[in-house]
Amino acid sequence: MHRRLVSFSLMVAAAALAGLVIAREDPNAKAAPAIDATRLHAHVEYLASPKMKGRGAGSPELDRAAKYIAAEFKKQGLEPAFAGSYFQKFPVTIGATLGPNNRITTTGLPPAAPPAPHPRVSQDFVPLDISDSGAATLPLVFAGYGISSNEHKFDEYLHLDVRDKAVIVLRHEPQENDDRSLFAGRHPTAHSDITNKAINARLHGAKAMILVNDPVPHSGEEDRLVKLGSIGGDTNFGLLLLHASQATVNRWLAPTGKTLAQLQSAIDQKLEPQSAYIPDVKLALQIDLRRRTAPAQNVGAILRGSDPKLRDEAIVIGAHYDHLGLGERNSLAPSLAGQIHPGADDNASGAAAVLEMARAFAARKPAPQRTIVFLAFSAEELGLLGSSHYTKSPAWPLDRTAAMVNLDMVGRPRNNTLHVGGVGTSPGFQELVQQANNSSFTLSFSDSGYGSSDHTSFAMKQVPVIFFFSGLHADYHKPSDVPARIPSEDHARVVELALRAAQSLAALEAKPLYVRVAEPARPVTGGSGSGYGPYFGSIPDMGEQVEGVKFGDVREGSPAALAGFKAGDVLVEFAGKPIKNLYDFTFALRAQKPGDEVTVTVLRGAQRITAQVLLTARR
Repeated sequence: MHRRLVSFSLMVAAAALAGLVIAREDPNAKAAPAIDATRLHAHVEYLASPKMKGRGAGSPELDRAAKYIAAEFKKQGLEPAFAGSYFQKFPVTIGATLGPNNRITTTGLPPAAPPAPHPRVSQDFVPLDISDSGAATLPLVFAGYGISSNEHKFDEYLHLDVRDKAVIVLRHEPQENDDRSLFAGRHPTAHSDITNKAINARLHGAKAMILVNDPVPHSGEEDRLVKLGSIGGDTNFGLLLLHASQATVNRWLAPTGKTLAQLQSAIDQKLEPQSAYIPDVKLALQIDLRRRTAPAQNVGAILRGSDPKLRDEAIVIGAHYDHLGLGERNSLAPSLAGQIHPGADDNASGAAAVLEMARAFAARKPAPQRTIVFLAFSAEELGLLGSSHYTKSPAWPLDRTAAMVNLDMVGRPRNNTLHVGGVGTSPGFQELVQQANNSSFTLSFSDSGYGSSDHTSFAMKQVPVIFFFSGLHADYHKPSDVPARIPSEDHARVVELALRAAQSLAALEAKPLYVRVAEPARPVTGGSGSGYGPYFGSIPDMGEQVEGVKFGDVREGSPAALAGFKAGDVLVEFAGKPIKNLYDFTFALRAQKPGDEVTVTVLRGAQRITAQVLLTARR
């Protein structure tokens, strides 16, 4: 439903009451030209073309995209943002490669066990890219699917001591094809996730986990090993992890007198654990992984403001320009991994918007009152790494950055609806966007400055933000996200709205006041929550490499805030479980429910702080 519009004079009055006053426009100023839909779409077609191969982090194609964006900035006469350069370089971990020393030897197999050569790397087994590197000789235990679930009253580690042992776990979860299963049948739950199986094994004291494809109901299918790099080699999970073939694991199971298929069938039929020690067998494992890093680069340009009183302050207009490459990680069409994931809407649409807005502002005479910093962020898909790096080393001081406008997936508005986030981060932002809308779209507003895109990095630094987003669709993170599916005229209308909003921000007489968005009251109990379990309220700093989880911020009024936790704290223990990384925290939080009171420990500098936190439900 369209929101009621107000006249410009009423808008100015409302903005004044909210602390926003629009500066008087120069009567001789030349308005920024309208967004050109043809040129906008040409940027999308270039950035999402097959030759760009999905603009994956660390790829030559992403570097080519960066050079294209910089060339467009230079063409408009914009000043390089980074000490004479359009590029701000920073390193990212993009995966892992195999070193030369990956091997397994086995002792203790009975003479009757089928003879076989030593398992061969990449044929009989492959290390997982989230594995630690090292060597260990370990007893062997079969741990079923490797699941511990209070919700389902199903724990395959119950009464099983796996400390300093290697555990064999099946790939998926019980009763995979049974819609009546306590689990979700054909719809996998979080318990099927490999990372959760690895965390559960480590929390129970295992030193190694061996993943194996479950033979039932996949009989006759190729026993294919996980491709190295498909999980996320930027994180070391702190134990030895590998994927072994069914034939290899069946040889190790010989002393039990049972096969994988027999053990899995018994679990599925009875929904009872079949976990067991494997007598006498020991594995000597050596895992040799080399973390692979690559240079990434943000691309930035500056247009100096024209007003002597306002030009020392800047408006940031930004979007990320990276995507998934060939979809080995984070694809929502995993069976199509290896195909180009073009990322036309995510986020060639946003990067093209920044380029077209830069052209429009550069043509405006005189220039906008405030300085404009145009930014194209890299490594957003790896966790907002580019914007996080920028806010730690900004081209324009953050205390003189008046606002940040973020454009992510802005090419495909449905039902003429556009989502606008962050309007609660400064008084009057919602009215400012409504005025800029000119009844073009039905607007859906959100107060919060946090989300899964680059504006979050600025909100954590107390910079007011506005986030434009046209919504998710069936092609998100799939090879089908192609330029042809972006309606260029609708895309241009979104960018025109963002341009008008940015013009208004640049003309505000006073710097916008940052407001911490208070959390609405949430129920303490009822249901199991959603997403990653109950609500805690911390915002992780994805760009900070620490053991634990560093809080980039803590939401106002959240359980974490009420317990006294602050931005900069490093979470190291949650509900009695050690926390080494964000995956650990997600796993531990999901195991709780709204209404639970948990003990949480953080490091604040050298100080260790422990508090009780009452978890609430998610909205």
